Amino acid sequence: YQQCVTIIFDPFNILLGTVCIVQKRDTEKMYAMKYMNKQQCIERDEVRNVFRELEILQEIEHVFLVNLWYSFQDEEDMFMVVDLLLGGDLRYHLQQNVHFNEDAVKLYLCEMTLALDYLQNQHIIHRDIKPDNILLDEQGHAHLTDFNVATIIKDGERATALAGTKPYMAPEIFQSFVSGGVGYAFEVDWWSLGVTVFEVLRGWRPYEIHASNSVESLMQLFSTVSVQYNSTWPKDLVHLMRKLLTVNPEHRFSSLSDMQTAPYLSDINWDAVYEKKIEAGFVPNKGRLHCDPTFELEEMILESRPLHKKKKRLAKNRSREASKDSQSENDYLQECLEVVQSEFMIFNREK
Repeated sequence: YQQCVTIIFDPFNILLGTVCIVQKRDTEKMYAMKYMNKQQCIERDEVRNVFRELEILQEIEHVFLVNLWYSFQDEEDMFMVVDLLLGGDLRYHLQQNVHFNEDAVKLYLCEMTLALDYLQNQHIIHRDIKPDNILLDEQGHAHLTDFNVATIIKDGERATALAGTKPYMAPEIFQSFVSGGVGYAFEVDWWSLGVTVFEVLRGWRPYEIHASNSVESLMQLFSTVSVQYNSTWPKDLVHLMRKLLTVNPEHRFSSLSDMQTAPYLSDINWDAVYEKKIEAGFVPNKGRLHCDPTFELEEMILESRPLHKKKKRLAKNRSREASKDSQSENDYLQECLEVVQSEFMIFNREK
């Protein structure tokens, strides 16, 4: 990727790396750019996840995903340029005490159904569907992001790893971890979607699960606790939620065709959903982004040692000077950095 971009807004931190808003010069189109420090990724053993996410994102594109447009690297960082969605994620809005009406959530459910149907056809299990990973655009439409723990399974294969965020993970993931079993497949994403829809509608999740809960206690929970549905919900909605939150994956709704049989969704024009012709029930406020006019870079990609990283680099170099006695560690790190440099996948969706 050889086009210059201008960074026009302050970056903000996320769990792994930093995100800022960038503009492509020739088209003036705006994107979000995530950049991840290579050394930190190596130290956290995250390189494999980053590479897997890139591998998946380079092969997919859908109206209800946050799509990858470019990936590139310099000597310090790996960069991912993706769709810019300014409406915030559903977790943010829940924390802001937004009360989503049923029509708004019904549209999210339909849009995520189309996203999951697409991923399933591409043999991809997302494994981390939750309000945090559903972003809204400025019109209020939902887009699925974060493929950091996603995996690809071909026909007949099953996944076995304990992956995801515990309160949203399907029972068969824990079962597979405890007993080996037969593993799991695409059904786990539909369970997570059910938990997410329940939470966005109700304000809390159907099961009280925390990161500290043991896997064994969760298996007990799923076999003994019944989900309590809101008595004011339409019976067709409750019926659909029960189908998504069915503990046995063989009986769970887990496909577009399943969802299309649900009476609750009988009035849905799926083509209109796909074309974003259905007006969203919740439109995020167009809040102002605080622009820092001093934070502009002319040659972000072509400059291998960009100025905005100078302080960080100097501090890093001073740290290295102070710890020359750990030369073997530095040698190992340098070897890892060279592997990352050689194996990183450069991508340009426009080519």
